[in-house]
Amino acid sequence: MDKLRVGIAGYGIVGKRRREIIDRHEQLQTVAVCDQKFEQNGQLPDGVLCFSNYQELVRQPLDILFVSLPNYLAADVCIAALERGLHVFCEKPPGRDVADIKRVIETEQRHHGLLLKYGFNHRYHESVREALRIVRSEELGEVVNLRGVYGKSQLIPFSGGWRAERRYSGGGILLDQGIHMVDLIRLFGGEFREVKSFISNSYWRHDVEDNAYALMRSEEGVIAMLHSSSTQWRHRFNLEVTMRRGTVVLAGILSGTKSYGSETITTAFASDDGQGDPREVTIRYNQDNSWRDEIYEFAECILLRRPVKEGFSAEALKTIQLVYQIYCADSDWAAEHGLSGE
Repeated sequence: MDKLRVGIAGYGIVGKRRREIIDRHEQLQTVAVCDQKFEQNGQLPDGVLCFSNYQELVRQPLDILFVSLPNYLAADVCIAALERGLHVFCEKPPGRDVADIKRVIETEQRHHGLLLKYGFNHRYHESVREALRIVRSEELGEVVNLRGVYGKSQLIPFSGGWRAERRYSGGGILLDQGIHMVDLIRLFGGEFREVKSFISNSYWRHDVEDNAYALMRSEEGVIAMLHSSSTQWRHRFNLEVTMRRGTVVLAGILSGTKSYGSETITTAFASDDGQGDPREVTIRYNQDNSWRDEIYEFAECILLRRPVKEGFSAEALKTIQLVYQIYCADSDWAAEHGLSGE
């Protein structure tokens, strides 16, 4: 069959990385891109069309649009693409706030047959998949609690830019990076209804937070602790999932910068002696195929007319709702910034 024609809105680091994987798929082909860096419409050296704005891009004969744009544009571009009859893959976060993704979902519901997927890429890491297998098998019993830390050394760019202005970004480190940890906590622990938090911008002094601390409890009694930080001078990813008969620890995450260290999963098996020195098994992962697997799965869903498996809009909505519950649980922060969960 003919290849599915792909457009990429936002042709920076992420958009280019997406294209590398898209063009490896035997049934996908990038035919057009857009980015504000293009001063005029034209062609790239390889013949791919290029445009200076997304309005021109979505008018092209496309089948799929990948959206790799700033938060303040994401929802509008997703809506424009769906209205043109395109399947859509959008990077996280789904938008600046809950209202943004609700607008997209309203459009999605009017266009049955089109697929919409959000890039919650961490679900495709091998360590996360193995941890999820263990949790779902219940070989170590039910989940009791979770502790997650995800941090880096600064906002990017730390000196300012759209990420540092709430009207454009919607939030700081929690929405930009910590949303991955929020998504994983939901994946392993279920839905959290009770939330306590402290939100701070006391270090970088931007209009958005540089640290978010949250304590959450689900209706089933699972407790989760979360720290999302842009003052973590050594980049860190760590998620502990404690079950009744053992613990799974995810440490490090493979990334383009390699700054989070090795990606490992350590399973500790609770012992009867209670000495606190259980048998442990550690697996180390040296390859990151998460971006490939994520895109290939989306292509498979389109080609075989199957629903999106991970990162579908209802899941994305729940994740950003929990992000905003964390923001709003700090009443001083919410009042200062005029925030609500809607």
